[in-house]
Amino acid sequence: MRSVRMRILASLLVLAGVGVGGRQLLPSQGSGNRTITVGTTDAVTSLDPAGAYDAGSWALYSNVFQSLLTFEPDGATPVPDAAESCGFDGAGLRTYRCELRDGLTFPSGRAMTAEDVKYSFDRVKKINSNLGPASLFSTLGSVDAAGMTVTFHLSTPDATFPFKVATGAGSVVDRTRYPEGSLRTGDQADGTGPYHLVTYAKDKRAVLRPNTGYRGAVSGTGRPVELRYFADADALEKAWAAKELEVATRTLPPKALSELNPSDPSRRVSESVSSQTRNLYLNTRASSPLHDVRVRRALAVLINREQLASTVYDGTVDPLYSLVPAGITGHTTAFFDAYPAQDTRRARALLTEAGVPVPVRFTYGYGRGRGAGAEEAAELKRQLEASGLFQVDVKGYEWTDFQKRWAQGRLDAYAVGWVADYPDPDTFGAPLVGTGSTMNTGYSNKAVDNLILDSRQYADRSRVDQDFRDLQADVADDVPLIPLWQGKEYVVSSEDVGGGQYLTDGTGVFRLWKLGWI
Repeated sequence: MRSVRMRILASLLVLAGVGVGGRQLLPSQGSGNRTITVGTTDAVTSLDPAGAYDAGSWALYSNVFQSLLTFEPDGATPVPDAAESCGFDGAGLRTYRCELRDGLTFPSGRAMTAEDVKYSFDRVKKINSNLGPASLFSTLGSVDAAGMTVTFHLSTPDATFPFKVATGAGSVVDRTRYPEGSLRTGDQADGTGPYHLVTYAKDKRAVLRPNTGYRGAVSGTGRPVELRYFADADALEKAWAAKELEVATRTLPPKALSELNPSDPSRRVSESVSSQTRNLYLNTRASSPLHDVRVRRALAVLINREQLASTVYDGTVDPLYSLVPAGITGHTTAFFDAYPAQDTRRARALLTEAGVPVPVRFTYGYGRGRGAGAEEAAELKRQLEASGLFQVDVKGYEWTDFQKRWAQGRLDAYAVGWVADYPDPDTFGAPLVGTGSTMNTGYSNKAVDNLILDSRQYADRSRVDQDFRDLQADVADDVPLIPLWQGKEYVVSSEDVGGGQYLTDGTGVFRLWKLGWI
């Protein structure tokens, strides 16, 4: 999922593994229904699940909508949510069937049916928004609805399909409120999740009220929450310092994170291992100055990730040398193996072999106000131009405009964060480097596509390790992207709010219902 987002203390809780359990902290006496205010620099692209494939939008969806399946905190496999049960029919991994849970109702009072589920999946594919998640359902051939049963027919075996159903792309909408062939506009959302959306002002706030009629995987629906959206990390930090927020997450400035004080009794800070990555995507089309693979290899050999992590991010991220991050099956150091150190001489030789005049000039775009995107762009520009081999024209864009520009192939290079849609290496495969990928670099390699397809045949996901190792070696050779860093998740809350450690993890779910007064 695209990230507009980007990581220990005496009271710090570090969650660094799968299977970390716990209970929701109960509110203290007298807290009543006081609203918990949460600040973030994430942005919501669309309130319609068919129109967004990014972390900010999906964070809201996981609270307002239900999918048939979801993930428990740090869970490795999906569990039923709007469904009573789900499973593959037979061993071929091509027919997936779910029984819908009884008693689910939309805000209008209308009962959810299997037809709503079919309608929701069909419209994602039919609308096929260039900012939406239709690409996740590339293996979905058709959907049948009969009574309370939904049956998905897949075009090829896909053991990862249940994971995709559990994401924001699988959000079930009210078919009487969402047009079949176009995105719903306006400031409303009608779902059956743990919260109702009461008020929404784009780029400002979303006010959420617990859905007392919710039925699903979540036990308890939490406290009223107001999500406040900030244009940049500095604005978020200012609001936190002014005590306008009870919780701040994704993303405070790196310097603020690195200076957290272990002895400060006025806050709670949780740091957790994250599967969030950030890559520099390269336009491989014939019209791009980066079309020749030797030019892209020259870029890869000039980037110093350690310096980027230390100077721009104050050590709050780790240098990344692979498509799949550490902690996920198939992780390697493919880019370190291929490009172990900055080497201007090697880069020059590659450009000479390509027969291109130097400096090679190209455009570099980033999402304005999202984390340290501007500072990161300036540092990478400095590193590349110091070689005398490249001239980089850097420009920041408003988030939705930025997405449209790369979706239309209008940028030569663009830095985008990626938060795992689900805890499986597949989420780093087809969406990023498969033919027709979400990141729209123009890259296509049949060997890579075949490895992705082959990996989906294994219900035992530990068996996909070699496929993804081979895939990453191909990607390091072709360089349609350059991995930059792997992040950590930080959640900072006031001393009277608990549950921040459960708010977010590598499953892609944003659990506002876990927050409570203590």
